Amino acid sequence: MILDLLELLFNAGFWAATIRIACPLLLATLGELICERAGVLNLGIEGIMTIGALVGWTTVYLGGDLSTGILVAAVVGASFGLLHAFFSVYLGASQHVTGIGITLFASSIGYYSFRLLLPSSTTPPKITAFQPLEIPFFSDIPFLGIALFQHTAFTYFAFLMIPAVFWLMNKTPLGLSIKVAGENPMALEAQGLDVLFVRTIALMLGSALMALGGAYLTMSAFDAFYFGMVNGRGWIAIALVIFASWQPFRVLLGAILFAGLDAFQVRAQQLAGAFIAYQFFLMLPYLLSIVAMVFAARSTYYPRALLIPFRRGERH
Repeated sequence: MILDLLELLFNAGFWAATIRIACPLLLATLGELICERAGVLNLGIEGIMTIGALVGWTTVYLGGDLSTGILVAAVVGASFGLLHAFFSVYLGASQHVTGIGITLFASSIGYYSFRLLLPSSTTPPKITAFQPLEIPFFSDIPFLGIALFQHTAFTYFAFLMIPAVFWLMNKTPLGLSIKVAGENPMALEAQGLDVLFVRTIALMLGSALMALGGAYLTMSAFDAFYFGMVNGRGWIAIALVIFASWQPFRVLLGAILFAGLDAFQVRAQQLAGAFIAYQFFLMLPYLLSIVAMVFAARSTYYPRALLIPFRRGERH
């Protein structure tokens, strides 16, 4: 049995599944990273992913194309980021309370809207989701072709967001302003820039990415929306930000680690389910991710102004 479990690591299908599972985590974690870099903890991520999953699916279900579904999900996510900013940035309310409120509000709106749209449906209707792309030559490479080059366009978009966010945060004036807003907002104000505005933009950008993480679930990983499909991925994304030390490229490592464990436990249940309770395998990716996060957090340098409200003209 142990040999069978180890053979999974050399199975191309296992790595293909790992990549698919990692994509919503990548998008959500990058979104949370942008928010926290600006000094705002966004605990609304679970709800924003849920509403993103719904509106992306609904747009296509009602006749829109897939690219429109992505755009609508991003806009709705950014809107909830703006709502979060109104309370936590401009009014200085608790970021924890505001985030939890956003999660409850967005999730409730999503589920209620779904019931309004399909009041008597027992089986979630399906849409024509993104289909895997066949990349000439690369898709035919043994092992790597299946593992890396037979995915949807949305999957490649998710991975492209890693260098895109790195470029935004390190090579643009906006990214520099976001980082300073999370490290030393007084210095940003001294340069004549509006700290509250910068934090609001960061929240909107980050929340748009979170919503795209949810939309990936209904438009690429699956082809339908159902209750509970986000299934705690938002909370895992918050932990992955810490694991990644707020560095975009390290987000990839954390997402692949968790996704690999998740893909592994599904297959391990089939091989060892007769000997070990399936709950053990369900717990495994979360348990090992927590352990990895604890070790990573011991040497983590976090944004110094994280969770600290900013008020114009106030000296700390």
